[in-house]
Amino acid sequence: MIFLVCTLLLLSSSAFAKTVSPPSPPESPTPAPAPAPTPDFVNLTELLTVAGPFHTFLQYLQSTKVLDTFQNQANNTEEGITIFVPKDSSFASLKKPSLSKLKDDEIKQVILFHALPHFYSLADFKNLSQTASTPTFAGGDYTLNFTDNSGTVKINSGWSITKVTSAVHATDPVAIYQVDKVLLPEAIFGTDIPPVPAPAPTPEIAPAADSPTEQSADSKSSSPSSSPDHSSSYKIVSYGIWGNLVFATFGLLVVFL
Repeated sequence: MIFLVCTLLLLSSSAFAKTVSPPSPPESPTPAPAPAPTPDFVNLTELLTVAGPFHTFLQYLQSTKVLDTFQNQANNTEEGITIFVPKDSSFASLKKPSLSKLKDDEIKQVILFHALPHFYSLADFKNLSQTASTPTFAGGDYTLNFTDNSGTVKINSGWSITKVTSAVHATDPVAIYQVDKVLLPEAIFGTDIPPVPAPAPTPEIAPAADSPTEQSADSKSSSPSSSPDHSSSYKIVSYGIWGNLVFATFGLLVVFL
């Protein structure tokens, strides 16, 4: 009886040992997926501050709130943006017409007029030159005309013609080009374009004064003492004729006497 109980206990313990397995090691957590790369944020204020000097244009961007419009177009759209930036000296040389006489909404339109709602590389201006006009951020009649002559890009604003002098930043989605004049729209300033001032006349060069040696030579040639005395020779000739007549008369008298 005791043997039977021990046998049953051994069988039950071995069965339990087979059913109970040691705990498995904890599984390692699955790594989280890497975040998708986000496009680089373009800071227009930083670009215009480092380059230039474009302080005047940047001040207009900030005061008119146009900077927010351009910044949103640069970083939140697929079209990108192209901006034409005049240097500080271009604003300083702008005497007539002057931006100081414009209203706030007109100044805002002028600044919007300096950008296109699309990214254009330098090579793209060749195609733009074949179109009649290119719309700007100002909309409506605020358009620009481009010409590309062997890589030299010129912009006609309707009031003046300016030239792209350098590329400040030209990486999609933002292109910033420096221009040598402020873009003045015809829609604000009208068609009464002031004429280009004529170049100053070339001053006439006065003839050089005669040198002292030339003056002395001229004075000598014109003075009476240096010229031959024609009256003296005439007198000598005259005395010779009268002398011959006297001798001839005297000879005749001798013959008759």
